[in-house]
Amino acid sequence: MSALSHALAVFRKELLDALRDRRTLLVVLVSSVLLGPVLLLVMSGLAASFEAKAEQREVVVAGIEHAPSLKNYLERQTWRVTAAPVDYELLLRSSKLGDPVVVVPKDFEASLLRGDVPELELVSDSANRQSQSGARRVADLLRGFAQERVGLSLAVRGVSVELLSPLKVQERDLAGTQTRAAQFTAMLAFFVLLAVASGALTAALDSTAGERERGSLEPLLMNPVAGSALVVGKWGAVAAVSFAVAVLSCVSFLPAQWLLRSDTLQAMFQFGWREVGLFLVVLLPFAAAVSAVLMAVAIRCKSFKEAQANSTVVMLVVSLAPLVSMFSQSGEERWHLWVPALAQNSLMLRVLKGEGFTASQIAVPLLVCALLTAAGLWFVARRLRGAATK
Repeated sequence: MSALSHALAVFRKELLDALRDRRTLLVVLVSSVLLGPVLLLVMSGLAASFEAKAEQREVVVAGIEHAPSLKNYLERQTWRVTAAPVDYELLLRSSKLGDPVVVVPKDFEASLLRGDVPELELVSDSANRQSQSGARRVADLLRGFAQERVGLSLAVRGVSVELLSPLKVQERDLAGTQTRAAQFTAMLAFFVLLAVASGALTAALDSTAGERERGSLEPLLMNPVAGSALVVGKWGAVAAVSFAVAVLSCVSFLPAQWLLRSDTLQAMFQFGWREVGLFLVVLLPFAAAVSAVLMAVAIRCKSFKEAQANSTVVMLVVSLAPLVSMFSQSGEERWHLWVPALAQNSLMLRVLKGEGFTASQIAVPLLVCALLTAAGLWFVARRLRGAATK
């Protein structure tokens, strides 16, 4: 038999072993299938809650009885004025109150009549996302009231309001529809990476440290099979499981779009077969590399538990590296493409934004993944040769 035939035989054997652990396989596959629907459902629910809050057009005011002119203005703007509860600060801190509170002083109306500048207090909690998101909207509303008062005062004196605005500012947002949607869906790429790495984890540990613990690795090495064929066959089975998770995770986003509860997000989020293909171009080399690296880490261990403990370093890198691009204020840097997991996350974010990537941009992560795969397989083959000679 040729080395290729040997490798295919080992591949079939290892793949069958991985499929026999049905409980673990079911958890991995089901989680990858449910990944897209669950994530999109959570994100769309969050966006829908913000939209519903904005549509309510409700202002919570403490002491509105001291400001009849303000109340009149808010009602003319079709906003509903609601009295704030007595313990509104406690409710804001505990996130039980989702609206910022406008606090009106007792002498507000008298100050306006005297021509003074009364002070309104807008109370919110930065840890309370709902109140924080509504604070800017209410602040703009209060600025509109102030501008109206100024306009009325100047009109009484025969002065044009335009004298206060020597210039006009037109805002123009350069972000496209998909780019704005990516602000909500950026976490999708992160969780897909984790799913791909988790899919390879169990199979990689079982085919190396697991076989050593069961005592089946040494008899396998006694077969007349070339070491390279043995390593390639084992790696192929592990990578196949990881590939399956990658494909299922990406394809699950297609029907998951039906679950979007936010009309705005549903209109902006565009994920079709083109995006699936681009995701797989990025993920499949990563799956191959992380499979080889996990096998290299596990082959050094004598037990499955020891391999699990050592593999946490790899999983930690996969989970932490993408956070660099999420929290970076300077945008994408060139060196990001040389860091595994970070490069894949950056490229998938480009796809979500509708920008795509060029051949030169994908070439660097492919090269890094190829080098990691080759290094991992070489290390596994070396350890297996050492185990065979003992």
